[in-house]
Amino acid sequence: MKIEGKCHCGAIAYEAIVEPDAAGLCHCTDCQTLSGSPFRASVPTKAEHFHLLQGQPKIYIKTAESGAKRAQAFCADCGTPIYSAASEHPTQYNLRLGALKQRAQIPPKTQAWCGSALPWAQHVEGLPRSPDD
Repeated sequence: MKIEGKCHCGAIAYEAIVEPDAAGLCHCTDCQTLSGSPFRASVPTKAEHFHLLQGQPKIYIKTAESGAKRAQAFCADCGTPIYSAASEHPTQYNLRLGALKQRAQIPPKTQAWCGSALPWAQHVEGLPRSPDD
């Protein structure tokens, strides 16, 4: 599936080809902190299928407890998360679903690091809802 993505302010734009069924959620504490939410949703794409059309993301290198280094790309102007990838010579990018135009068509199919999942975030369907503005 061909997708289009951009940051909130429009400084970064890209396109890619993804396999929607590979989308997933990550509940690890790093993803919670880096996203500012209870989990992070992403879909992988091969490096050769990812093309920046505009701008250049800022890169933060996160070092895991294992010592593995991961590049966390985001817009330096508005802070929108764009992707994560191996810090050197990436063969794959994990695109952040929130920045994709087609995000509603790519529901996550898997979950990882569920031991870190916040229990309250697993059951939001019963919360009071306000009308869309």
